[in-house]
Amino acid sequence: MFSVSTLGELLIDFTDAGTSAGGQRLFERNAGGAPANVLVALERLGHRTAFLGKVGRDMHGEFLRATLEEQGVDVTGLVLDPDAFTTLAFVALSPDGEREFSFARKPGADTRITPDELARDVISSSHVFHVGSLSLTDEPARSATLEALRVAREAGCVTSYDPNYRANLWPSVEAAVEQMRAVVPQMDLMKLSDEECALLTGLDDPEAAAAALLGLGPKVVAVTLGGAGAYVRCADGGATVPGFAADAVDATGAGDSFWGGFLAGFCESGKRPEEVGVEDAAGFARLGNAVASLCVRKRGAIPAMPARADVEALLAE
Repeated sequence: MFSVSTLGELLIDFTDAGTSAGGQRLFERNAGGAPANVLVALERLGHRTAFLGKVGRDMHGEFLRATLEEQGVDVTGLVLDPDAFTTLAFVALSPDGEREFSFARKPGADTRITPDELARDVISSSHVFHVGSLSLTDEPARSATLEALRVAREAGCVTSYDPNYRANLWPSVEAAVEQMRAVVPQMDLMKLSDEECALLTGLDDPEAAAAALLGLGPKVVAVTLGGAGAYVRCADGGATVPGFAADAVDATGAGDSFWGGFLAGFCESGKRPEEVGVEDAAGFARLGNAVASLCVRKRGAIPAMPARADVEALLAE
C-alpha cells in the first residue's frame, strides 16, 4: 500500500549556477518535475510513494530513474522509452530566488505515456492519487491522466490536484484554462498558488477562489501565498496559516514541498476528505509551510527536500 502515488512529469531541471570563468552562464543538473518533487517530500517525511510516468531511455532518463530509486520512490510505473527524449527545463534565477523557465519538450517523453502503459495496480493500491496539469497539455498523456483518475476513483483513492500552470507549455491561455478546470470536479484535495486563482475560477482573491473551488467538488482547498503562508478552506470555514521566515536561495519546488507536507499531514490524520475540518487543514498547511520554508533555503527541488527531523525541529521553535 502506498500513501501517495502520482502520474506526471519527471524531468531535468538545469538550474542557474552562476557564470563560468569565461563569463558564460552555467546550469546545474537536478532531478525535477512537480509530481516527483511532491513524492520525494513525502518520502523524506516517512511515507511510501510511487511514481507513474515516462522518460527517455537516455542519460537523463536513467539519471532520473536512479534518483527516484535512491529516494525510495517506487518506479514500477516509470516507463523508459527509446523513441522519446527526456524533458528538460532550464531554470534561471533572479536575485530573490524567483524562477524563469525555458522547456525542451517538443515533444518530451513525459507527454508520450499512453493509457495502456499505466501501472493500474500501483494506482489502485494507493491511499492518495495525485496529478498536476502538465500531463494534460498533450496527447496521449492527457488520455492517460484521465484514465488514471478513473482507475483511482473506482478503487476508492483520495484524489489530489495541483494545476501548476506553466504558460509556455500550453498552446494558449484559453486551452490551459479549459483543461485545468475540466478535472477539478474529480478532485478531493486541491492546491493552487495565489497567482493561479484567476485562471481556475476567474477570481483573484484567494479566499473567494477557494470557496468557489469548494463548490465544484473538492472537499479541501489550499492556496499558497508565497512567504505569507497559505489559505485553507473546507466545509466548516477557512483560515490563513502563516509561513515560516526563510532566506530563500531557490524557490524551485517550494509549492511541491508544501503539498508534500500537506499530504503527509492528511495521510497521518486518518480522515477522509469530507471529515477534514478547518483546524485539521490548518495543521496540514502548517506542516507544509515548514517543509517549504526549509526547501527554499537550498538549491534545486529534489535535493532540497528536508528530512522529517529538520521539519519537526522547525515546528518546535
